[in-house]
Amino acid sequence: MTSEQTTTFDLSASFKAYDVRGIVGESITAEIVEAVGAAFVDVLQLEGETILVGGDMRPSSPEFSKAFANGASARGANVELLDLISTDELYFACGFLNRAGATFTASHNPAGYNGIKMSKAGAVPISSETGLKDIQALAEQYLNSGTIPEAASRGLISVRDVLKDYAEYLRKLVDLSGSRPLKVVVDAGNGMAGLTTPAVLGDALLPKLPFDIIPLYFELDGSFPNHPANPLEPENLRDLQAAVIKHGADIGLAFDGDADRCFVVDEKGEPVSPSAITGMVARREIARAKAQGETTPTIIHNLLCSRAVAELVEHDGGRAVRTRVGHSFIKAVMAKEGAVFGGEHSAHFYFRDFWNADTGMLAAMHVLAALGEQDGPLSGLAREYEPYVSSGEINSEVDDKPAAVERVREAFAGEDITIDTMDGSTFTAKDGSYWFNLRPSNTEPFLRLNAEATDRATMERIRDRVLALVRA
Repeated sequence: MTSEQTTTFDLSASFKAYDVRGIVGESITAEIVEAVGAAFVDVLQLEGETILVGGDMRPSSPEFSKAFANGASARGANVELLDLISTDELYFACGFLNRAGATFTASHNPAGYNGIKMSKAGAVPISSETGLKDIQALAEQYLNSGTIPEAASRGLISVRDVLKDYAEYLRKLVDLSGSRPLKVVVDAGNGMAGLTTPAVLGDALLPKLPFDIIPLYFELDGSFPNHPANPLEPENLRDLQAAVIKHGADIGLAFDGDADRCFVVDEKGEPVSPSAITGMVARREIARAKAQGETTPTIIHNLLCSRAVAELVEHDGGRAVRTRVGHSFIKAVMAKEGAVFGGEHSAHFYFRDFWNADTGMLAAMHVLAALGEQDGPLSGLAREYEPYVSSGEINSEVDDKPAAVERVREAFAGEDITIDTMDGSTFTAKDGSYWFNLRPSNTEPFLRLNAEATDRATMERIRDRVLALVRA
């Protein structure tokens, strides 16, 4: 950094609740990143320690990784550059090596964005409540003063590759060697799964598994030339769905840009809901924990997951704990409750054996194991975990969100329901025929509706009634 400074830096536009996210060249630059690297070391008191820094395939990630490393080393931390990594590779490295770290990624955001996800040693998340605001404030101080003070001893910068360790660790958690042969289409969306899939599920680094992997968009390209790396949007699954049908595959997997989320389609090209995946993995993790002596393993699910998840957990002798939406809440509750597994409706899946962090690849491996240990198709297997009909998330642009929710409350006041306000308002019919949640977005003028019912007619009736009230 130069000593002459004319700009006043305010990083509040890019520092979010759980990470940093901004437009390259505007709200996130190499100069800013260098200051954040220095502040990261100071706030977490990492002088003399070794930290880990990597990044995804976005064009700016290598430059930003080096800038962060320079800022961190100036403040006395040694840095191991991990080069190209998925976000769950960072969590693995921070847990396995017990070191703090950072990775440069903007997840599923468009090509012009980049950001930073940071973690304490042991893959403990950093949020605005646990150090992120302090890092922001100190980085602004360094930027506005025009200099980063040098520590008594500058840290060393070296290079480390953790991909093989990551792949070996995941294969120890889920043994896929005995699976029946499966044809698997994987859409990496030109994101980091193009690197991790051949390492974990293929034979790039480890012995071959009984899978025929058909790759879609494995070329690492942060301009996302084929489709956005956001499988939450149905249009971004179309190429995967078509490829599964074309190749007669048993299953399709789609990862987001930084590969921490995984979406699944069955052999007919139909999406399998993240709630069904949560139930499928929960069943396996409950059985494994019980085999190791746990009497009542705990499973976490957010309040927008199907109620089938809690029912299955209780049926299998586990304990279901419901949380509000958001990975920081899930990770905190995972740690507090000693939960073996947690799932969200957004396809984030968390594992105690993965330092309570989320990993799309480990969830995919559990689904492959569940499919490969029986002879039926995935569509039949998934039906066991999807007994209810869901609306999916529906956004309504509403100027006065509290007034819209109040209209719904008044309209349903005379009905036999309960209402709780853990995260938005959840209305549940006492006869069990339906529930729905209305949740205001914190950042957009949207009111989000999720509804579920015992049959399609009931779901559509409730959905349409609520939307008419919200949009009145």
